[in-house]
Amino acid sequence: MKNKDGISRQIWVFFCSVKLTVYLLVLLAVTSIIGTVVLQNGSPQQYVNLYGEGGYNLIQVFDIDDMYHAWWFLLLLLLLCINITVCSVERLSLLWKTIFPDRVRFNVNRYLTSKSSQTVDSASSVKQLIEPCERWLARKAGPVTRQTDGRTTYLYAEKGRWTRLGVFVVHASVLLLLAGALIGAVFGFKANVRIDEGTQTGRVFESKTRQPMTLDFIIRCNEFEVSFYENGAPEEFRSNLTIIEDGKESLTTDIRVNHPLRYKGINIFQSSYGTASPDTVTMQIVDNQSGEEINRDIRIGETIELPDGAGQFTLQGFLPHFEFQNHDLGETFFGLVALAGKTGFQIGMPMQFPTFDKMRKGRFTFVVTDFEKRYYTGLQVTKDPGVWYVYAGFILMILGCWVTFFMSHQSFLLTLAPRNDGQTRVVLSGKSSRNSRSMTLKIKQMATRLENLLNKGESI
Repeated sequence: MKNKDGISRQIWVFFCSVKLTVYLLVLLAVTSIIGTVVLQNGSPQQYVNLYGEGGYNLIQVFDIDDMYHAWWFLLLLLLLCINITVCSVERLSLLWKTIFPDRVRFNVNRYLTSKSSQTVDSASSVKQLIEPCERWLARKAGPVTRQTDGRTTYLYAEKGRWTRLGVFVVHASVLLLLAGALIGAVFGFKANVRIDEGTQTGRVFESKTRQPMTLDFIIRCNEFEVSFYENGAPEEFRSNLTIIEDGKESLTTDIRVNHPLRYKGINIFQSSYGTASPDTVTMQIVDNQSGEEINRDIRIGETIELPDGAGQFTLQGFLPHFEFQNHDLGETFFGLVALAGKTGFQIGMPMQFPTFDKMRKGRFTFVVTDFEKRYYTGLQVTKDPGVWYVYAGFILMILGCWVTFFMSHQSFLLTLAPRNDGQTRVVLSGKSSRNSRSMTLKIKQMATRLENLLNKGESI
């Protein structure tokens, strides 16, 4: 039993160490710098190009490519949470009786030697001054404790004893911030989805792993609009979205960049856009031997026969951007040409370069002359259940810092002592848990008001 108690005590002492706090903060600072310098959530090829094959393998082992979600980084945050909690409990247990005493006690000698003290002489006797001085001190500081030592009477009052809890409020705010980060990392997600105009989906793809995730509702893109500057750069793009839940339309709204849609803890951001794959295109097929031109509409995935039984052509698909010899050819359609008796081959038909396929110098030239342009909207879908803990943490931190730095535990002692000439010497002394200079100034101001009350009969 003693051994168990000894081990638990050693664990407690380990976690209530301030040195552990410093080490954890330094480790978090260093790793955060690494996470800022090293590219996050990049592609494998990007890491190989930047750091080499060995560097990429090291990054993968320690999850540095997504460092803020790495198990060891989350473990550091968890250890810091435990460390702050244990330190706070340890210190609070020592301060609890000081903050909430069973009975108010005070040491007269501490105040008699205080630099923050002022003296006021009064012609009244001690007995005559006790009641008005007690009422005045109660208004200034709170409940008054009276103590008599021979012919001398001491009146003690204090306020703000609870302000010593300010530092623990700051500790609680840090714990909420860390808890929010942990909850968001473990239970939240960041995903992307591409939705063509007029279509809908309930599946999104996790940003890093590209694994599909199913939402509790369906997102439908009713319409997408984009406006451009004169130089062709996009000025603004907007998506009109409808949320469908349990077969019913729950919400329809527009989203723009920095103006997301928030629905039941899910945030939907406008992140990108592009040209969607059309259903039908208009093609021109030129027979370079006979000069014959054929114009017809063809659907993506459809196969047509070429003239004179020369073979078949299949329209395979569409890419909004096509790289050719390190040049972006823009919107490009792809098709498969299967001439009779020969192996099929793929061709590209960029819209910006209608004569592109002619460079192939085959019997047939294929050109896409027109298609109904539609857009897709690129959405970033996120969930962060820890965000409210973070907000609460920031609010608590502001309150805790205000209490810690701008408020204090203040105590006052009024000493009423008779003089040999029959008058009474009143000494006002004070102590403050911080900012002693401010306390000295306050004692001077209070002494002036007290003198007016005792000698001139003014109300306070």
